[in-house]
Amino acid sequence: MASEQMKPVASLLLVLNLIMYIIVLGIGSWAMNRAIDHGFIIGPGYDLPAHFSPIFFPMGNAATGFFVTFSLIAGVVGVASAIVGLNHIRSWHSDSMPSAASAAAIAWALTLLAMGFASKEIELSIRNARLRTMEAFMIILSATQLLYIAAIHGASSSRRT
Repeated sequence: MASEQMKPVASLLLVLNLIMYIIVLGIGSWAMNRAIDHGFIIGPGYDLPAHFSPIFFPMGNAATGFFVTFSLIAGVVGVASAIVGLNHIRSWHSDSMPSAASAAAIAWALTLLAMGFASKEIELSIRNARLRTMEAFMIILSATQLLYIAAIHGASSSRRT
Protein backbone atom coordinates (compact mmCIF):
# COMPACT_ATOMS: atom_id res chain seq x y z
CA MET A 1 0.00 0.00 0.00
CA ALA A 2 2.71 2.47 0.96
CA SER A 3 4.58 1.50 -2.18
CA GLU A 4 1.78 2.76 -4.41
CA GLN A 5 1.51 5.95 -2.33
CA MET A 6 5.15 6.78 -3.06
CA LYS A 7 4.80 6.39 -6.83
CA PRO A 8 3.19 9.84 -7.44
CA VAL A 9 5.76 11.49 -5.15
CA ALA A 10 8.64 9.82 -6.98
CA SER A 11 7.07 10.68 -10.35
CA LEU A 12 6.69 14.34 -9.43
CA LEU A 13 10.26 14.60 -8.16
CA LEU A 14 11.57 12.79 -11.23
CA VAL A 15 9.83 15.14 -13.67
CA LEU A 16 10.91 18.18 -11.63
CA ASN A 17 14.52 16.99 -11.62
CA LEU A 18 14.45 16.23 -15.35
CA ILE A 19 13.19 19.73 -16.18
CA MET A 20 15.74 21.37 -13.89
CA TYR A 21 18.62 19.31 -15.29
CA ILE A 22 17.58 20.30 -18.82
CA ILE A 23 17.58 23.97 -17.80
CA VAL A 24 21.03 23.56 -16.22
CA LEU A 25 22.26 21.99 -19.46
CA GLY A 26 20.88 24.91 -21.46
CA ILE A 27 22.49 27.59 -19.31
CA GLY A 28 25.73 25.63 -19.00
CA SER A 29 25.88 25.14 -22.76
CA TRP A 30 25.42 28.88 -23.26
CA ALA A 31 28.26 29.61 -20.80
CA MET A 32 30.57 27.06 -22.43
CA ASN A 33 29.80 28.42 -25.91
CA ARG A 34 30.46 31.98 -24.76
CA ALA A 35 33.76 30.93 -23.14
CA ILE A 36 34.87 29.22 -26.35
CA ASP A 37 33.84 32.15 -28.56
CA HIS A 38 35.18 34.95 -26.34
CA GLY A 39 38.08 33.23 -24.57
CA PHE A 40 41.76 33.66 -25.27
CA ILE A 41 42.85 33.72 -28.91
CA ILE A 42 45.88 31.48 -29.28
CA GLY A 43 47.61 31.05 -32.58
CA PRO A 44 50.81 31.77 -34.47
CA GLY A 45 52.37 34.99 -33.25
CA TYR A 46 50.30 35.13 -30.06
CA ASP A 47 51.77 34.54 -26.63
CA LEU A 48 49.82 32.99 -23.80
CA PRO A 49 48.65 35.54 -21.24
CA ALA A 50 50.54 35.55 -17.94
CA HIS A 51 47.68 33.99 -15.97
CA PHE A 52 46.35 31.62 -18.63
CA SER A 53 43.80 29.05 -17.51
CA PRO A 54 42.47 26.38 -19.87
CA ILE A 55 39.03 26.85 -18.34
CA PHE A 56 38.93 30.64 -18.50
CA PHE A 57 35.42 32.09 -18.69
CA PRO A 58 35.03 35.74 -19.71
CA MET A 59 32.03 36.12 -17.40
CA GLY A 60 32.00 35.23 -13.74
CA ASN A 61 35.00 34.65 -11.50
CA ALA A 62 37.78 32.12 -10.91
CA ALA A 63 35.34 29.34 -9.94
CA THR A 64 33.09 29.77 -13.00
CA GLY A 65 35.01 27.39 -15.27
CA PHE A 66 34.94 24.57 -12.75
CA PHE A 67 31.32 25.26 -11.86
CA VAL A 68 30.11 25.24 -15.47
CA THR A 69 32.14 22.14 -16.37
CA PHE A 70 30.89 20.07 -13.46
CA SER A 71 27.35 21.38 -13.85
CA LEU A 72 27.33 20.17 -17.46
CA ILE A 73 28.59 16.74 -16.39
CA ALA A 74 26.02 16.59 -13.57
CA GLY A 75 23.30 17.70 -16.00
CA VAL A 76 24.06 14.99 -18.54
CA VAL A 77 24.23 12.28 -15.88
CA GLY A 78 21.08 13.70 -14.27
CA VAL A 79 19.13 13.48 -17.52
CA ALA A 80 20.40 9.92 -18.03
CA SER A 81 19.32 8.99 -14.49
CA ALA A 82 15.91 10.51 -15.16
CA ILE A 83 15.52 8.30 -18.24
CA VAL A 84 16.37 5.24 -16.13
CA GLY A 85 14.01 6.57 -13.46
CA LEU A 86 11.18 6.89 -15.97
CA ASN A 87 11.62 3.22 -16.80
CA HIS A 88 11.46 2.38 -13.09
CA ILE A 89 8.34 4.52 -12.55
CA ARG A 90 6.70 2.85 -15.55
CA SER A 91 7.31 -0.68 -14.28
CA TRP A 92 7.47 0.14 -10.52
CA HIS A 93 8.80 -3.18 -9.27
CA SER A 94 11.87 -4.24 -7.34
CA ASP A 95 13.74 -5.48 -10.42
CA SER A 96 14.15 -1.98 -11.86
CA MET A 97 14.80 -0.16 -8.57
CA PRO A 98 18.56 -0.87 -8.19
CA SER A 99 19.46 0.62 -11.56
CA ALA A 100 17.28 3.68 -10.95
CA ALA A 101 18.68 4.17 -7.45
CA SER A 102 22.31 3.79 -8.48
CA ALA A 103 21.96 6.15 -11.45
CA ALA A 104 20.21 8.67 -9.21
CA ALA A 105 22.93 8.36 -6.56
CA ILE A 106 25.68 9.01 -9.12
CA ALA A 107 23.78 12.03 -10.47
CA TRP A 108 23.29 13.29 -6.90
CA ALA A 109 27.01 12.95 -6.13
CA LEU A 110 27.96 14.93 -9.23
CA THR A 111 25.28 17.49 -8.41
CA LEU A 112 26.76 17.91 -4.94
CA LEU A 113 30.19 18.44 -6.49
CA ALA A 114 28.80 21.13 -8.80
CA MET A 115 26.93 22.65 -5.84
CA GLY A 116 30.25 22.97 -4.01
CA PHE A 117 31.66 24.98 -6.90
CA ALA A 118 28.44 27.02 -6.94
CA SER A 119 29.02 27.86 -3.28
CA LYS A 120 32.56 28.97 -4.06
CA GLU A 121 31.33 31.06 -6.97
CA ILE A 122 28.74 32.71 -4.71
CA GLU A 123 31.47 33.46 -2.18
CA LEU A 124 33.68 35.11 -4.82
CA SER A 125 30.72 37.11 -6.26
CA ILE A 126 31.08 38.91 -9.65
CA ARG A 127 28.77 36.81 -11.85
CA ASN A 128 25.86 37.44 -14.18
CA ALA A 129 22.18 36.56 -13.78
CA ARG A 130 22.37 33.35 -15.83
CA LEU A 131 25.13 31.97 -13.64
CA ARG A 132 23.17 32.92 -10.52
CA THR A 133 20.19 31.03 -11.94
CA MET A 134 22.33 27.96 -12.61
CA GLU A 135 23.75 28.16 -9.07
CA ALA A 136 20.24 28.24 -7.63
CA PHE A 137 19.17 25.27 -9.75
CA MET A 138 22.18 23.20 -8.65
CA ILE A 139 21.48 23.95 -4.99
CA ILE A 140 17.79 23.05 -5.39
CA LEU A 141 18.67 19.93 -7.40
CA SER A 142 20.97 18.69 -4.65
CA ALA A 143 17.95 18.57 -2.34
CA THR A 144 15.31 17.31 -4.79
CA GLN A 145 17.57 14.55 -6.12
CA LEU A 146 18.12 13.34 -2.55
CA LEU A 147 14.36 13.38 -1.94
CA TYR A 148 13.83 11.35 -5.13
CA ILE A 149 16.37 8.76 -3.96
CA ALA A 150 14.61 8.59 -0.59
CA ALA A 151 11.22 8.20 -2.30
CA ILE A 152 12.24 5.24 -4.43
CA HIS A 153 14.10 3.60 -1.54
CA GLY A 154 11.16 4.19 0.81
CA ALA A 155 8.83 2.48 -1.62
CA SER A 156 11.14 -0.51 -2.00
CA SER A 157 11.51 -1.06 1.76
CA SER A 158 7.74 -1.01 2.22
CA ARG A 159 7.31 -3.63 -0.54
CA ARG A 160 9.49 -6.19 1.23
CA THR A 161 7.31 -6.40 4.35
